[in-house]
Amino acid sequence: MDINNLKKTANEVRKGIVTAVYNAKSGHPGGSLSSADIMTYLYFEEMNIDPADPKKADRDRFVLSKGHCAPALYSTLANRGFFPVKDLETLRHTGSYLQGHPDMKHIPGVDMSSGSLGQGISAAVGMALAAKLSNADYRVYTLLGDGEIQEGQVWEASMFAAAKKLDNLVVIVDNNGLQIDGKIEDVNSPYPIVDKFKAFNFNVIEIDAHDFNQIDDAFKKAKETKGVPTAIIAKSIKGKGVSFMENSAGWHGKAPNAEEYETAMADLKKIEESL
Repeated sequence: MDINNLKKTANEVRKGIVTAVYNAKSGHPGGSLSSADIMTYLYFEEMNIDPADPKKADRDRFVLSKGHCAPALYSTLANRGFFPVKDLETLRHTGSYLQGHPDMKHIPGVDMSSGSLGQGISAAVGMALAAKLSNADYRVYTLLGDGEIQEGQVWEASMFAAAKKLDNLVVIVDNNGLQIDGKIEDVNSPYPIVDKFKAFNFNVIEIDAHDFNQIDDAFKKAKETKGVPTAIIAKSIKGKGVSFMENSAGWHGKAPNAEEYETAMADLKKIEESL
């Protein structure tokens, strides 16, 4: 693992996120930026995938359960070579294949259409079960928002995953502490998140979502775990990398204006120069 290269790639992913949302004049930058490091690790280090053959049968699967953070997925896929980075500028535009939420029918590399919160994890559980039933060795990863886990369906799917011993499933919770209406504990607290997943018989790992050493260690431990699914609770910073977006619920779902876009890109340029 080349940590410095992963950091540089994650910064490029963040540039793509900001550029896409700015050009769309709508979208969800906060939670996209907070998950950029995890997404970068998955697609550039962890997953068995091939941009030249997005549908190959033995590929690992990824489901973005928090589908509104599509800019993070799109930017990661583009930087990984699934489609041109330039196309990120067409996000949410009429006629663009890059819709506001992931679309498995039209976007190379997208394994599941998602956006209705709580449902993505159920799809991921189904994929993991399918692998077990067909004796396939691919792994399934799904990323949830911490506000999303207020949905009851998340826990039904988790109960099922543990009951079926889906050790090929990794559930990642992007725990940035904020959702559209404010702090998650003020809206409908899902805490203690770790204890909840443990109670559902998951192997649970807590990490700093922006520390590649911790990310790497967590996914390696998940692969070594047998008989139970793994939940990685990734403590993150909403809006990570953009000074005025960090830890601000207001940037959950709005686009920067021209001046804000320039400031955001300057912030990311500084990070690039420091690496």
